[in-house]
Amino acid sequence: MKTFPRCTFVAQPLQSHVSYTVLNGKLVPWDGPTIPVYSPSMVESSDGPQRTCLGSIPRMDSIASMKALDAAEQAFDNGLGAWPSASMASRVESVEAFIKAMLLVREDVVNLLMWEIGKVRPDAEKEFDRTVDYLRDTIQSVKAMEREAIHFREEGGILAQVRRVPLGVALIMGPYNYPLNETFTTLFPALLMGNTVVFKPAKYGVLLITPLLEAFANCFPPGVVNIIFGRGREMVSKIMETGRIHTMAFIGTHKGASDLKRLHPHPHRLRAVLGLDAKNPGVVMDDADLNLSVSQALAGSLSFNGQRCTALKILWVQKGIHDAFVAKLAEGIEGLAWGLPWEASTKITALPEDGKTAYLDGLVQDALAKGARIANPSGGVFDETFYAPTLLTGVTSEMRIYHEEQFGPVVPIVAFEDIQEPIQYGVESPYGQQVSLFTKNPHSLGRLVDVFVQQVGRVNINAQCQRGPDTFPFNGRKDSAEGTLSVYDALRAFSIRSLVSFASNGDQKGLVSEVLSHRSSQFLSTDFYL
Repeated sequence: MKTFPRCTFVAQPLQSHVSYTVLNGKLVPWDGPTIPVYSPSMVESSDGPQRTCLGSIPRMDSIASMKALDAAEQAFDNGLGAWPSASMASRVESVEAFIKAMLLVREDVVNLLMWEIGKVRPDAEKEFDRTVDYLRDTIQSVKAMEREAIHFREEGGILAQVRRVPLGVALIMGPYNYPLNETFTTLFPALLMGNTVVFKPAKYGVLLITPLLEAFANCFPPGVVNIIFGRGREMVSKIMETGRIHTMAFIGTHKGASDLKRLHPHPHRLRAVLGLDAKNPGVVMDDADLNLSVSQALAGSLSFNGQRCTALKILWVQKGIHDAFVAKLAEGIEGLAWGLPWEASTKITALPEDGKTAYLDGLVQDALAKGARIANPSGGVFDETFYAPTLLTGVTSEMRIYHEEQFGPVVPIVAFEDIQEPIQYGVESPYGQQVSLFTKNPHSLGRLVDVFVQQVGRVNINAQCQRGPDTFPFNGRKDSAEGTLSVYDALRAFSIRSLVSFASNGDQKGLVSEVLSHRSSQFLSTDFYL
């Protein structure tokens, strides 16, 4: 039997007691109540295994969050503030300065990702580097957007210039599983389009913002980025109730998103970009390549312990291949090394969410009581913050694991005969992010594709579900998402098209030409951005 991973040495991480926040362009001290931050990785001590305290964050309240909102609103100033009216070149310069500062603290951020959320070093490094690449790609995309916008269009005797303008004050909230990447992929598009921001870091993975606080304060004008720490409902509810938030980016549960949106007094004025729950199925047909489908299912179900919205959350396996698939997948699961995030071979680590192991055990026990069985020898065991990867077979619709998004290392398999069974599951599911289809048969594949493109945002052929490349749309249907994200789509999500039009005659063309030549308008412009 494998042993649960423990630190048997003193390996203290970067201590991060956050005693200040970013408000109105300054690092503002915080001397109020705080919240301790613990690592999920257990450390052996004379009193038994203990969770390491990594530091603390301010427990800010609604008064502090209102100050952040006031600062962001003042900086936006109905679109006339220094940031929304700045040239795109100026905004890009600020973001490029931030990227330079960000690269200087790469190792600190990677270290905190490992200690606070249990992300293995290669994945933590990948998250950081991919985020930097995303920011750079976003800069290139916004430059291309600006080049398109310099042109005037003429229709029916009317000339017009159409450009994108910011929406206002943006509330940005990210998830704990990708607390850097998925937060910054909404935060920086919002900033580049001229919005000002109230930014609440993720509940877990919050300390990685610590090395970046000074860069946020120094790289952007006063009031453009304002950071609030603490418990979400204690701070966010109040500012949503004001109706002064114009756009919201939230990655979490559909219930949490609905609760927040209901607080806004004018929900039709609120632009929302939401990444929500998912129960992505994998469908494995009898004729699938066994080795390929197992390797993709293994990675798709258990990368970062299954704590990804794009993870494969339920596998439908046709009966002709079922037993061979289960045996090979169980073998692959048993080959995954349990360990600490900084150890080279580690694949499975501790879970950061409070109460997560008890929740997963509840799902497994419910399934076992209703006829499922555990198909891998080490499955079903847990201790403190660690839950062993568990392969469940014989799963049916009576079981919770069939319906609930486990967001952890439990892999349920449903055996089927008729292709209509997984199709019906996809149609009836309240979620609609992605699906993976494994088959060599073009006729079966064609039928499955045609069904699932109407149910989910992305169909993956003989491959695990995934977000990238970041130039591809990332969206979902039903309760899985609202809005579309990609390098280009995120810029559109945080802006709106506006146009200035005039009659195509000599007097009006002459007037606008004077505006252009004197550069008396930020909007009306033909300046070319290289």
